[in-house]
Formats: sequence, C-alpha cells, structure tokens
Amino acid sequence: MKDFDAIRQRLREFAEARDWNQFHSPKNLSMALSVEVSELLECFQWLTEEESKSLSPKQMAAVIDEIADVQLYLIRLSDKLGVDILDAVEKKIEKNEAKYPADKVRGSSKKYNEYD
Repeated sequence: MKDFDAIRQRLREFAEARDWNQFHSPKNLSMALSVEVSELLECFQWLTEEESKSLSPKQMAAVIDEIADVQLYLIRLSDKLGVDILDAVEKKIEKNEAKYPADKVRGSSKKYNEYD
C-alpha cells in the first residue's frame, strides 16, 4: 500500500514533467476537484437507492476512476496548501465526535445544531 507522501511526490513529478504547476493553484485545483466530484455524482444520477448499492462492473469501474480523481486532486490541493491530510482528517473526526455524541444522535440525520 502506498502512502500519501509517495502519492504526493508522484503527483508533483507528474505535474512538473508536464509543466502544469503553473495551472495548479489552490483555486484551480479546488475547481477541478468540484468537477471530479460532479463526475462521481453523475455515476449515481437516476439510480435508485438499491441500484446504487449493486453497480454493474462497468458502473463500478467508472466510480473507482472518479473516486481516484477526487483523491488525486485532494492530495494535490493539500500539497499546494501545506495541509497534512491524515492529520486534518484525525482532527475533523475528533470535532465530529464532539458535535455528534453517539448517545445523543444515534439513528438520526439531524445537523448538530438541531439537537437539544
């Protein structure tokens, strides 16, 4: 399994070899990320809940590609901004645990500010 550092370095080299750093500003990367998320959403558009849980091999291949694209842009964006993704994720999970205590929110989809 490759780690984020290895992937980040590979993406740096990929962009440098193509002279794409000039285009990889945080603004442009976040916009590209939005496009890739939209392409992921498109894979599920018009599917029922049940259909979305049992994708055909062709559908799954498309979803896998789009998930990878989303992750690649996130890694590239985090690199440009100096964000440690794994550290940020850990901190966000801790914040969510505080905002959504299991004994208070179990089985509910309400937002944290809708609880008593």
